[in-house]
Amino acid sequence: MPQPVVIFPYDPAWPQVFAAIEARLAEALGGCALAIEHVGSTAVPGLAAKPIIDIDVVIAAETDLPLAAGRLASIGYAHKGEQGVAGRHAFSRPQDLPSHHLYVCAADNLELARHLAFRDHLRASPGDAGAYARLKYELAERFGADRDGYSQAKSAFVEQMLRKAASH
Repeated sequence: MPQPVVIFPYDPAWPQVFAAIEARLAEALGGCALAIEHVGSTAVPGLAAKPIIDIDVVIAAETDLPLAAGRLASIGYAHKGEQGVAGRHAFSRPQDLPSHHLYVCAADNLELARHLAFRDHLRASPGDAGAYARLKYELAERFGADRDGYSQAKSAFVEQMLRKAASH
């Protein structure tokens, strides 16, 4: 049975959880990764979120994916493919690490640019971050375990924030 979407108040430990995962990733990936980015709601100080750290590993080009995937496999990650988002490769996490989503994207990937723009806009705009938190609580209550419905219902707000970010 699907689990309900549950939103938690911001946890100041989330950046430390990211840092611990990032250190393990950086050691395995070495120079293969241009950057390891904490994205998603847990990356925005003060923002309520599902307690799952979202991480984007940035590689120079799509041709570097086999090397990155091999290095990630050596520490227990499994490549799950693009899952409907071109150029954004999902990986399942090793069970000994805290809950997180890991994606590998080339530096020129549109979805990576969207993740970073959305995160950076919310970090710089506490009013918009607060509105997003209120929306997430409301949608979690309305959609329960319908995760797709929850995600789709947030999309208009996300697009609005991306337009605001692009206009600045």
